[in-house]
Amino acid sequence: MATISTMAEEEIIERLKVLENNPKMKTESIYSPTATDWPDSRLPFIERHLVYLRAHKTVNPEHYISNLALMIKIR
Repeated sequence: MATISTMAEEEIIERLKVLENNPKMKTESIYSPTATDWPDSRLPFIERHLVYLRAHKTVNPEHYISNLALMIKIR
């Protein structure tokens, strides 16, 4: 089982960038009161999912990104 520590964070970021750059995917930023480092407190798509993976270390990043791609696909 891969975790964010066994799957390189750079690889996770690259896979999330592929999703973000795909026009057939819904990858909008979201408002977060804790996102004070970002304009208008809007957490970017990639950072939002990295925060989740860092907080939930038992989640398999490969499965997470695969499921994410299915959920955000514009049909």
